[in-house]
Amino acid sequence: MKTLREIVLDARNRKVAVGHFNISNLETLWGIFNAAKGLDVPVIIGVSEGERDFIGVPQVVALVKSFHEEFDYPIYLNADHTYSFDKVKVAIDAGFDSVIFDGAKLEFEDNIKQTKQCVEYARSTGRDVLVEGELGFIGVSSKILDAVPEGVDLSEKSLTDPEKAKQFVEQTGIDMLAPAVGNFHGMLRGGVDPKLNIERIKAISQTIGIPLVLHGGSGNQEDDFRGAIANGMAIIHINTEIRAAYKQGLKIGLNENPDEIAPYKFLKPAVKAVQDVAEKKLRVFNNL
Repeated sequence: MKTLREIVLDARNRKVAVGHFNISNLETLWGIFNAAKGLDVPVIIGVSEGERDFIGVPQVVALVKSFHEEFDYPIYLNADHTYSFDKVKVAIDAGFDSVIFDGAKLEFEDNIKQTKQCVEYARSTGRDVLVEGELGFIGVSSKILDAVPEGVDLSEKSLTDPEKAKQFVEQTGIDMLAPAVGNFHGMLRGGVDPKLNIERIKAISQTIGIPLVLHGGSGNQEDDFRGAIANGMAIIHINTEIRAAYKQGLKIGLNENPDEIAPYKFLKPAVKAVQDVAEKKLRVFNNL
């Protein structure tokens, strides 16, 4: 079985992207896994700090590991948006395949310092844990929005600067970078977000030479994904669309079965709704 590092580098070389989908429960995990397995493509499961608190850190590690081992399948676990070294350490010690230290709201030098600390700890464990850094603020919440999140500036001058990104990569030693390139967390009501800045993605990728990660992929359109992938995006995050699909599927399950009290029965439409969204995204990301 390939390591996550091998999977990501292979995706970048082949100009495809690994799908990264967040979960909050087992039903969502099944939906995402079914989609990936049906297409025979690798997949990354993400859990934010809030999602980890809800599921449990050792519990989610055990869940994803069980899928990996039972099905001999390339499914990996990422500690999404982690805001302190202590919580990065907890995730690494628990067995996560990758971690993101999100210092996007910190001053540049402080972001470098804390990200580097996370990288050094990951290297000291003897396991091949990927560490992702973030440069450029894109918001913090995966939900449906009426407007671009407060504090997010999509103007070209506010996007991640390639030369600054190069300095950040060189001084931290990160394996992957999440830049601000016109993306933001959550998605606009109506389901269509502003276009990504493909030229900036290309410039950053050519300057830093390591895989890029697109956060806030919900709401972006297929042509944006294809352009981003062709220019260095090796992982794409989807969360808001997964949450929305789950909620809609759950509503259907409850409305169609008003007298049913067995969760495994009324939750089936939610699993299927998540699977459908994940499959659609994975087809685009993998050029299928």
